Amino acid sequence: MPSGSEKVLPMGQKNSLPQPAKKPPAAGDYLASVFDTESISFLLNKNDDALRKSDLVAGYYVPQEAFGHLVPQLSPVRNWLQKYGYSFEFSYKGEAMADVGGGESHGMSYAHELTWNNRLDLGKLLGFDGWILHAVMMERAGRQVSYDHVGDHHILLSEVYSLSGHMAAHLADIYLEKSFLHNRININIGRITLTHTYGTSVLLCTFMVQCSAPVAMKGMQGWSVYPKATWGGTVRFKPARDLVLRTGAYRVTALTDNPSGWSWGSEKSTGVMLPIELTWEPFFGPKRLPGHYKLGFGHDTSPYADLIGTIPTAYRNIVTAGSKRARDTFYIEADQMVYRKGGRHQMAGGYILAGYIHNTPSVSAFSDEVYVGASLLGIIPRRPFDRFGVMYSYYQMSPALTYGQRLRQMAGMSMGAFVNGPQTHSAILEAYYGIPVRPGVVVQSEFEYMMRPGETSVIPNATLIGLKVLGNL
Repeated sequence: MPSGSEKVLPMGQKNSLPQPAKKPPAAGDYLASVFDTESISFLLNKNDDALRKSDLVAGYYVPQEAFGHLVPQLSPVRNWLQKYGYSFEFSYKGEAMADVGGGESHGMSYAHELTWNNRLDLGKLLGFDGWILHAVMMERAGRQVSYDHVGDHHILLSEVYSLSGHMAAHLADIYLEKSFLHNRININIGRITLTHTYGTSVLLCTFMVQCSAPVAMKGMQGWSVYPKATWGGTVRFKPARDLVLRTGAYRVTALTDNPSGWSWGSEKSTGVMLPIELTWEPFFGPKRLPGHYKLGFGHDTSPYADLIGTIPTAYRNIVTAGSKRARDTFYIEADQMVYRKGGRHQMAGGYILAGYIHNTPSVSAFSDEVYVGASLLGIIPRRPFDRFGVMYSYYQMSPALTYGQRLRQMAGMSMGAFVNGPQTHSAILEAYYGIPVRPGVVVQSEFEYMMRPGETSVIPNATLIGLKVLGNL
């Protein structure tokens, strides 16, 4: 994953506390602080601030929820390739979701993805010391249960559904990474998916609806969503030991441009996205419980039309649609481990999490989103690595969008494709239970309850159940 992927301990690691690193890991796995001091964490009681005793480098951004490999016999080949500068991950993710109550119809939809994640050490391969080339290719196929049965065309209720349609070899990310000044500054430059860099976490991606970022972000054109990548780059550094600052600049194109990922010339630029994100990363108490508190902002220079849309003739003297304008996004997200269990890495424990996203209302389909949830490890005795998650998320539609639809409804005009009434808000309750059946394989049962499908009261609330399977070769 872009920006800060770190090593994690394999499934089965005995419970132990993080220890100080004897030496910094390789470039790209570890980001040293510019100043050997603390910021907000310094206000904590010294007994509560574990970071004051030593830097902790246990991984938080892990590539998959399925730890380990399904075919460990490939380890000698992996080690040999890595020795000469090449490493890879090959994974499968399959999702089957069924509408069993409410919605527009009852039925099941299935989708899957096969992902080939490549990492080339250009120092070992070509002599360009410190430069790493990342490339991700994938095959996605299937159908989306939101469209087929629930009747919602704004929120995807299963994660694996591609904007690109059925593509045998979609090119997602391909970018260069380099660390400078003794790993104090890290850069990524190339074709990158923004929502794998900003406003995301591995905890969000244990949920279907919120992966890889909250819906109110990834549903907007400027925030390119996996597997849609765009040209740009990010600079990442730590001003202090408990702060991470990242910022960058990215080209903005329509999410549906270049469906194969290879036809770069077919993309039409509409503007530039300028994101910035500050993360406070404290470690609390003797068990060193990590937290991640994010404050982010993105400015998309693209000119977007006012969502009031076409105004009926009878109202043109009293209603004026605004001119085109840029879009701003503000977000605050937090997660905090509340207990540690099963290992030393940052996924070894239970978390609570919450977030709020606000977009410029006049030009954004979603003006606001709020979510709150928990991701808990080992809550059933003798099942230390099972993970249970539950999340409630609320979505507020743009007041301009709602107002325009009401005017057209009163005038007897069409409110738009798949719109059966003025759209105002919706909410989703999601729960899952994930079981690692063996190293490299996780089976996860899913439950979702969508309130107000289509963001109106016309379609009955929908109940969905499903199954998700993750596998790492």
